[in-house]
Amino acid sequence: MACTISNKNHESYNRIQASEAFPKYNLNGSNENERILKLKGYVGFEKLAHQYVNKIVKEGISFNILCIGETGIGKSTLMDTLFNTNLSSSTSTHCLENVDLKSNTFELSEKNVNLKLTIIETCGYGDQIDKSNSHQEILNYLDKQYESFLQEELSLNRNIHQINDKLVHLCLYFISPTGHSLKAIDLNTMKALDSKVNIIPIIAKADTICKNELLHFKQRIMNEIFKNSINIYQFPTNENDSCVNNQNLIANSLYPLAVIGSNEIVKFGNKQVRGRQYEWGIVSIENESHCDFVKLREMILSTNMFDLIEITHTKHYQTFRATRYIELGFCDNENFDPDKKNKCRILRTIKDVYCAKKLDLDEEMHLKELQFKDKFIKKVKEKELIIKEMEKNLNSKFNQWKIEQDEWRHRIEFKRRELDDQMREFTERKFCLDKLKLSTLSSVKNLKKK
Repeated sequence: MACTISNKNHESYNRIQASEAFPKYNLNGSNENERILKLKGYVGFEKLAHQYVNKIVKEGISFNILCIGETGIGKSTLMDTLFNTNLSSSTSTHCLENVDLKSNTFELSEKNVNLKLTIIETCGYGDQIDKSNSHQEILNYLDKQYESFLQEELSLNRNIHQINDKLVHLCLYFISPTGHSLKAIDLNTMKALDSKVNIIPIIAKADTICKNELLHFKQRIMNEIFKNSINIYQFPTNENDSCVNNQNLIANSLYPLAVIGSNEIVKFGNKQVRGRQYEWGIVSIENESHCDFVKLREMILSTNMFDLIEITHTKHYQTFRATRYIELGFCDNENFDPDKKNKCRILRTIKDVYCAKKLDLDEEMHLKELQFKDKFIKKVKEKELIIKEMEKNLNSKFNQWKIEQDEWRHRIEFKRRELDDQMREFTERKFCLDKLKLSTLSSVKNLKKK
């Protein structure tokens, strides 16, 4: 058994190393300048696989699982059943306005092998009236993890081992056991995520469907998946171990896997097994004639965990990385198209990208400066026209007020002259009266004397 594990780890190590950048190979897969030599004696590098196994045992391995499914479909229960422990996941409600993601990390150990397990579960998935954008939050989460890894990769002081823990290696998509076909939300979500993560579709709560209905349900699901060109994860069948290939072929033929989750211990015959007790009988989750749970556990945890991690890095992350590098300005010779108007410059180093981006930004800033200048001149002219119009209105009002003021001045002057004439006339009349009064008094005195 130990030898088998070492061989598998050695094969996985070789596959991981093969994904790195090496010189170009010919059609036979060998380097053109490569010579095959035969060793004359023992060297020691055949223990490289043991070194790799010892490193894995010492440092442990990270494995991240994304569970997508409707609320109450059994995501947490299946995770507890899959790892045979109580992960203490909190329940979710149906009252969330938008889809949310809940992440929990656990440290597990089995026979000196440490596993850092992260479970990401959807909350409120499928509870909204408009389900067209239910997958957007999940896409944002996956892109955020890839972007974090990319930024860590581009930084000077890199900590790749820590950032590895955040990449999602497996997506378990829980399908409701309706017995009819996939829902629109299922097709839209799997189609949007198939280039981002390894998707394994599973039928949850498979004990609610009869055997014959389950087989027809599986066929309809796979037909819809192929019809909509959804790329789900296929267990590899090109391994050196024929036993593993046969197991993977059987697992691929069982897609989508029908699973049942349960932490209850029930009595099945003379044995105590994990399963569910019904009035009509007992369902044992570890009985392959009842469900595909055992096959799912073996394929994910015992046989293909390294393959899931490797594909995440060599396929999904590399696709994201290539897209982001093209956005930054990097371009390979294969992607160079001289006929395009916007020619992709062949940039090899960060300095080339920086210089190219600087030129683009300088040109963009110059164009924006000209645009702002034109806008400023245009606004200044508009303001000048407005000010001139206001000045014209003010001048016309001022002239009108001046005319009115002159008219009022003439009227006041005319009134003043009238008053002066009346005062002068009044003064003259008063003087005449006083004079008449004095003459009258003098004549009266003269008469008295006589």
